[in-house]
Amino acid sequence: MSIAKRVTIVGGGLAGCEAAWQCAERGVHVTLYEMRPVRPTAAHRTDRLAELVCSNSFKSLAPTSAHGLIKAEMQQVGSLILRTAHQARLPAGEALAVDREQFAAAIDAAISGHPLIELCREEVTSIPDGLTILATGPLCSPPLAEAIIAFSGESNLAFYDAISPIVDGESIDWDVAFRASRYDKGGGADYVNCPMDRETYEAFIDEVLAATAADMHDFDRELVFEGCLPIEEMALRGRDTLRFGPMKPVGLIDPRTGRRAWAVVQLRQDNLAATHWSMVGFQNRLKWGEQQRIFRMIPGLQNAEFVKLGFMHRNTYINAPRMLSESFQSKSRSGLFFAGQISGVEGYTESTASGMIAGLGAWSLIHGYEPPVFPSETALGSLQRYVANADPNGYQPTNIAFGLIPPLDDPPRSKAERKRMLAERALSSLSAYLCGAPFHEPPRTNSVEFSLEAR
Repeated sequence: MSIAKRVTIVGGGLAGCEAAWQCAERGVHVTLYEMRPVRPTAAHRTDRLAELVCSNSFKSLAPTSAHGLIKAEMQQVGSLILRTAHQARLPAGEALAVDREQFAAAIDAAISGHPLIELCREEVTSIPDGLTILATGPLCSPPLAEAIIAFSGESNLAFYDAISPIVDGESIDWDVAFRASRYDKGGGADYVNCPMDRETYEAFIDEVLAATAADMHDFDRELVFEGCLPIEEMALRGRDTLRFGPMKPVGLIDPRTGRRAWAVVQLRQDNLAATHWSMVGFQNRLKWGEQQRIFRMIPGLQNAEFVKLGFMHRNTYINAPRMLSESFQSKSRSGLFFAGQISGVEGYTESTASGMIAGLGAWSLIHGYEPPVFPSETALGSLQRYVANADPNGYQPTNIAFGLIPPLDDPPRSKAERKRMLAERALSSLSAYLCGAPFHEPPRTNSVEFSLEAR
């Protein structure tokens, strides 16, 4: 097919913005469509590009974690999203958490100010012709979702995701709550911890199990993403599930008692002013009145004022193994890429990575190259291979994990040492690959300077 030196990108989230940046920085003209504010969504609060919805954390930066590894790889390639995230970073131990407003403002300024990116604020209701990247995110426009269903031949393109509440910091009882990170990692005191004794925890679980949840069709219950289960779903799996999950107390000592609590609810800073705190792992679909009543049972949050309460929303994604090659390009239509959560990945970093891959793929087609497939030893390459080759029956989006990366030929017994060696092998393999990659060259246009100041 004849490829014009212009790419159409639908969706101004993390994946769409990353894809647009990768193309534009290499001299490709981009038309980027974002339907907000013309058509708002149930989850977004502003019309800014790359607005973070579910959490303000990109997860771990630890080089021996899978999440840290893929970030290190993306930084080698040159990710706009990660660069901006580091500039908007908040204290969060080893996690990369950001001030949502400053982060979105900076991305918005970078994309809208780029001379090769035309930003169109309008809804796209059908799959565009020509070289296209569909990065519509988890809240795809219904008419476009229907067009994708027709294109894919699938009957269902959605699962349910849940969002955690955010607490006003002034309403936290600091006589009970204490600052600490598990095992004093990272900043050492980056999280707020609300300790529970056994009796309080058991009463809390009773109320969660008895609480009224928002309506949900029975046929949709199976479509809740395993990686972001609501707390009431976790509680149904066993009374101790939460205590061994998001409420695990390990590595935290209550300064009032000098001992570890039975369970701990953690809150992570959500804005630079430290006035808003997100309840870590407390995504839920409880009715709002029930959330306020039950969450005020948590010691330290008895007088909590909630900036935002938790809720569930539909996420749209395709059956990637049936539809996509390892480059995130459609198997049935050359020049059509999918990126972000709709492509069958899960998580901010993974969505950004898919946008990077799709953007580099579009650039490659324009210049007569095959779209890039990163080495299998890398986190980027492993994500590509999962999306294209996973079992399509019962397929669910995935986060990056070391289990996706091929094992070492002669692995050491130490788990920590295995992870270190896998990370070293991945970064070495990526460096060698980039030396011969046609896309890995100085930008063809002057980079746009931008800051974290809101426009």
